[in-house]
Amino acid sequence: MHISEGILSGPVLLSSAVLTASGVAIGLRKMQVHKIPEVAVLTSAFFVISLVHIPVGPASAHLILNGLVGLLMGWMAFPSIFVAITLQALLFQFGGFTTLGANTLTMAVPAVAVYYLFNPLIKRGNNYIALAAAFAAGVCGILFACLLLTTCLFLTTKEFYTVAKVMFIGHTPIMVIEGIVTTFCVSFLRKVKPEILVING
Repeated sequence: MHISEGILSGPVLLSSAVLTASGVAIGLRKMQVHKIPEVAVLTSAFFVISLVHIPVGPASAHLILNGLVGLLMGWMAFPSIFVAITLQALLFQFGGFTTLGANTLTMAVPAVAVYYLFNPLIKRGNNYIALAAAFAAGVCGILFACLLLTTCLFLTTKEFYTVAKVMFIGHTPIMVIEGIVTTFCVSFLRKVKPEILVING
């Protein structure tokens, strides 16, 4: 779901860069020393899972796992996702450097939203509620990202309306897959390392 260079307008690029910088700053302030290895592992997972791309208009479709990253890290998802997207732009030319702010924002804001919406249910709910919340988190991570991407494109020019529709259609099956993967991961973590789900995002 990387936005390519030369797509977004200057105001959208600038405002998304400012918002991303703010989010990264908050995430770094909340990051405790003992959480750094966990953040590094999730950053690596986000980086690797996003390497398989299917072109969809000026962007691309792929597994993201931002819902899972959000559930496990809260605001720390911002620096994690920023590092992964920066490395993808540097090493593989996915997206671009001028769109780092927009690409990070469209992935990290949904991650933080998912944390506040579903992490409490996963921590306190019974097994069925926790797994349902995990599935919803995976779906909403992609859904919210699509909405933000659509907003960025629409604020640039209304002519991207058709592209936005294609993006939604292309990512619908990915939403379901992400929900299943997130459910499996949360189920596993609740059994073997439940403390990892308890964070002060």
